[in-house]
Amino acid sequence: MVSTILGRKIGMTQVFDEDDNVVPVTVIQAGPCVVSQVKTAATDGYDAVQIGFGDIKKSRLNKPMAGHFAKAGVEPMRYLREVRVASGKEHKVGDVVSVADFSEVSNVDVTGTSKGKGFQGTIKRWNFACGPITHGSRNQRKPGSIGQCAYPSRVRKGLHMPGHMGAERVTVKNLKLVRVDAEQNLMLVKGAVPGGKNGLVSIRMA
Repeated sequence: MVSTILGRKIGMTQVFDEDDNVVPVTVIQAGPCVVSQVKTAATDGYDAVQIGFGDIKKSRLNKPMAGHFAKAGVEPMRYLREVRVASGKEHKVGDVVSVADFSEVSNVDVTGTSKGKGFQGTIKRWNFACGPITHGSRNQRKPGSIGQCAYPSRVRKGLHMPGHMGAERVTVKNLKLVRVDAEQNLMLVKGAVPGGKNGLVSIRMA
C-alpha cells in the first residue's frame, strides 16, 4: 500500500477525546490522490509510485505535463510527488489513495514548507540574548564578535548569523492522528503542522 498522501492545511481547531479532554488539532484536507505513474526495479531501478493532488485547468499545463497526464489517462493534477513502495508491480496507474487508508494508523509524520519570515537578525533567528539596554550601551540587538584575532584569524564555518529565515522544508514526526473523516476527506492531527493555511503538506504513516 502507499504510505503517503498529499493534502492541504485548512487550519486549527479543538475537539474532545473519549475522556472529555480538549485536544488541539490541525485540520488537513487530504486526497484523494491518484497514481499517475508506476516505477519498478526492472524499468527504473527502484520501486515507487507518483501520486497527484489538486485540480488544475488544462490550459495551465505546459506540453510535457499535458502529455504526461494524457499518456497515463488521468485528469491533470496540480501537485505531483513520488513515494517509495515495497513493490511497484502491486500498483497500477489510476489507483486512488484516500484518507480511508489511514483509518487504522495511530501516528503520522507531516512534512510541509514553514512560514517565511524574511531577513531576520540573530535574536529572532537564533534566539541570541540582547545586549545591555542601559548605561549608554549601543549594542542592544547586534550579534557582537564573530571571530578571534590571532587564531584562526577567520570566521568559523557554521556560525549563526543574520539571514533568511523560514520558507524551508520541515518535518514533524509522530503526530497523533486523532480522527479521520472519509466522507469529507479530512484528517485531524494533534498539534501544529508546518506552513500556513492552504499550504501543501505530505502525510506519511509513522
